[in-house]
Amino acid sequence: MALQLLLNLIIAFVWMFLFNDWSFQRLLVGYLLGVLLIGLLHRFWRHEFYMKRLWAIVKLLLLFVKELLISSFAVMVQIVKPRLSIRPGIFALKTELKSDWEITILSCLICLTPGTLTLDVSKDGQILYIHAMDIEDADELSKQIKETFEKAILEVTRP
Repeated sequence: MALQLLLNLIIAFVWMFLFNDWSFQRLLVGYLLGVLLIGLLHRFWRHEFYMKRLWAIVKLLLLFVKELLISSFAVMVQIVKPRLSIRPGIFALKTELKSDWEITILSCLICLTPGTLTLDVSKDGQILYIHAMDIEDADELSKQIKETFEKAILEVTRP
């Protein structure tokens, strides 16, 4: 991945050198040309095309922003209501994530989303204990976390 990125930057700088133009626009055109060339030739390398992982990171960030907005709105609605109609609770989430890095990212994403908080992680790292402000169905909430955050984290961290 780092080799592909370095090669892409070299192509961009050679492109700038050939035109004797050191502007940002020429760098951007050279970079996009490099992405195109590496994209066409990526099947000859052992590693996957680095833009796939970069796209997965962007998708994870966009997913987080979407979930942040949805949960923030839900919390605001609960705050404004004259009567609380929440069912707080704690549930266990069994995760497929293995590395400390993956589990930490998932825990942080859960904590940064309003209405949820990661309380503890089991010693083997397979179960996260999560407090949620409003639990209708713990299984449904677990499924939602697995299908959104966990799936996106796996796309970023594993080829």
